Amino acid sequence: MAVVSTPATLERAVPVMDNAEVLRIRNDFPVLNQLVNGQPLVYLDSGATSQNPLSVIEAEQEFYEQRNAAVHRGAHHLAVEATEAFEDARQTVADFIGADYAETVWTSNATEGLNLVSYALSNAALWAAQGRGDAGLKDLALQPGDEIVVTEMEHHANLIPWQELAFRTGATLRYLPVDDAGRLDLEHAAGIIGSRTRLLAFTHASNVLGTINPVRELVALGRAAGALVVLDACQSAPHMPLDVKALDVDFAVFSGHKMLAPTGIGVLYGKQELLDILPPFLTGGSMITTVTMERAEYLPAPQRFEAGTQRISQAVALAAAANYLTETGLDRIHRWEAELGQRMVTGLEALPGIRVLGPGAGQERIGLAAFDVEGVHAHDVGQFLDSKGIAVRVGHHCAQPLHRRLGLTATTRASAYLYNTTDDVDRFLDAVSGVRDYFRA
Repeated sequence: MAVVSTPATLERAVPVMDNAEVLRIRNDFPVLNQLVNGQPLVYLDSGATSQNPLSVIEAEQEFYEQRNAAVHRGAHHLAVEATEAFEDARQTVADFIGADYAETVWTSNATEGLNLVSYALSNAALWAAQGRGDAGLKDLALQPGDEIVVTEMEHHANLIPWQELAFRTGATLRYLPVDDAGRLDLEHAAGIIGSRTRLLAFTHASNVLGTINPVRELVALGRAAGALVVLDACQSAPHMPLDVKALDVDFAVFSGHKMLAPTGIGVLYGKQELLDILPPFLTGGSMITTVTMERAEYLPAPQRFEAGTQRISQAVALAAAANYLTETGLDRIHRWEAELGQRMVTGLEALPGIRVLGPGAGQERIGLAAFDVEGVHAHDVGQFLDSKGIAVRVGHHCAQPLHRRLGLTATTRASAYLYNTTDDVDRFLDAVSGVRDYFRA
C-alpha cells in the first residue's frame, strides 16, 4: 500500500531544531562569543539587526580579495568575474523568495525599496500626462479621489512613503485599525478597501506585536478592488519560507541586515510587467540604453532601477546569507523561533506588572515579544538588561502610531533568531523578573 504524506508526517520527516543544534549554529557567529559586562552575551535584538555567520563574512571578504571590480561595464577579467558574482547573487536571492531573476531589484534596504515604488508611482502620473512611456502607465497614475490603504501596525518605512505619495498625488490615505490584542480588524476591512483603493500596503509580520497577518485574505481584498498590493517582508523573509508569487503580491521588500547579511543591501521584488513600465526612481549611469543631450531611454528591470555603482560585495554576501538560511531550513527556523516566542510570552505574562503586546501565549506569533513594565521606562529596562549581558531593543520601534493606539510611548522588545537557545530566553526572563524590584516600581 502506498504511503500518503500528510502535513503531520512531513513535519516529522524534517528534523526539529533543538538546543544542541542551535549551539552548533552559534559557533558560526563570531560576535556572539563574547562577554558583555562580564557575562556571556545574549543577543535578542535580531528584529533590528541580525548577526553574520562566517560564511557571509568570508563571502564578502573573498569578493574583495579575488574579484573586486565595477560590474557590467568592464571587459577585463576581474570585471567579468565581478559581474558574474553580482548577477549570480541576484538569481540566488530571486530563488530564495520564489521570484524571477528580472523581478529582483537591489536596493540599499527595504526603506529605499518602498520609496522607489512610491516615487515611481507618482512619476507615472507625470509620464502619462506627457504621453511618455508605456500606455499602461495611466492605469497606475494616482489622482485626487483615489485611496491608499495601510494598517495601523506599520513600521514608519511602510507608512511615510505612502503619506508622501498621497500628498504628491492628491490621493487619500486610509488605514485598517488594530484591536486591543494587536490584530487587524478584518471585519471592517471590506468597508475600507473598496472601489477607490488603488494601493494596499501592509506588513507580513509586525515588528512590535509579533502578529503574522493573513496575507492571502488581504491580497484577495486588494485584488477585488483592483489595487496594487505591497508587502513589507522585513520580519518574514529572514524567518519563514516566503514565496512572493504564491502570495500574489505586486511588490515586496526586505533588508539584508535582518537576515544574516551586511548592512547597505536590500531587495525589492516587483512583478515583471509592472517594473518594466514604471518610471525609474534614480537616474544616471548603468540603467540606460541611449542618451542624447535632450533625453534618455531606460533599460528594462532590474537594471532600470539600479543607477550608478551598486552594492556588489553586499549582494554577494546576501546571497551567501540566503544559502545559509536555505541549508538550515526556513520551515525549521520558523518553528524553532515560534517556540522561543511562545516561551518568552508565557514567561512575561506570568510576571506581575508586565504587559505584553500582541497575541497572547498559545496564539501564533513570530519569535519576538514587545512589553511594557509598569512604572519603569523602556530605556531603563534596556539598560538594566544590558548590565546582565542581554541585548534588547527599546523605544517605539519606528511604529509611533501603533504605540499611541495602545496607549504607550515606548516598549522593550526581545527578538530571537536561529542562534538563540531556550537558555537565552530563560536568562532574559529571569532578568526581567528583577526589573521592578531594582527600580522599586
